[in-house]
Amino acid sequence: MRTAAAVLSALRAVNDALGRAVAWLTVAMVAGVVGVVILRHAFGIGATALQEAVLYLHALVFLVAAAHTLQHDGHVRVDILYRRWGERGRARVDLLGSLCLLLPMAVFVFVASLDYVAASWALLETSPSPDGLPFVYLLKTLIPVAAAQLAAAALVQAGDALRVLSRRE
Repeated sequence: MRTAAAVLSALRAVNDALGRAVAWLTVAMVAGVVGVVILRHAFGIGATALQEAVLYLHALVFLVAAAHTLQHDGHVRVDILYRRWGERGRARVDLLGSLCLLLPMAVFVFVASLDYVAASWALLETSPSPDGLPFVYLLKTLIPVAAAQLAAAALVQAGDALRVLSRRE
C-alpha cells in the first residue's frame, strides 16, 4: 500500500512540476504574438517561423498543462449535483469518471497516436511552409505525452478517491 501511495505521489509531483513549468511559456507566447504583430504592422515583415513557434508553445502549454489542471480541479464543470454532494459522493464520481472515462480515453489516444507520431518521426516531418519550423514531428510527439500524463492524472484521481472512500467515518 505504501508503494502505491509513493507512486501516486511521484505522479502527482511530476504533473505538478510540468504544469508549473509550461505555465511560464505563456509569457513567451505573448511575446511572440506581440513580435509577430509589430513585425507585420510596423515593418511589413511576415514571420512564419515566429508564428509557428507561438503555435508550438500554445500546443505545449495546453497539452502538457491539461493533467496539471485536472489535478488541481481547474477544469470547468457544469454540474448540478456534484457540488451538492458530500466528500464521499464526489469521490465515487471521481473514481468512476477517472477509471471508466478518462483512463480508457487516455489509453486510446496514446495507442492511436503512436503510428501517427512514428510516421512523422520517420520523415522528420517539417512545416509545409518554406519559412516554417522543421519540428512538426516534435509537436506531434506531444499527443502521446499528453495522453500519458492524463492517464497518470486519472490514476492519481482514482487513488485520491479510493483514499476518501476507504476512510471510516
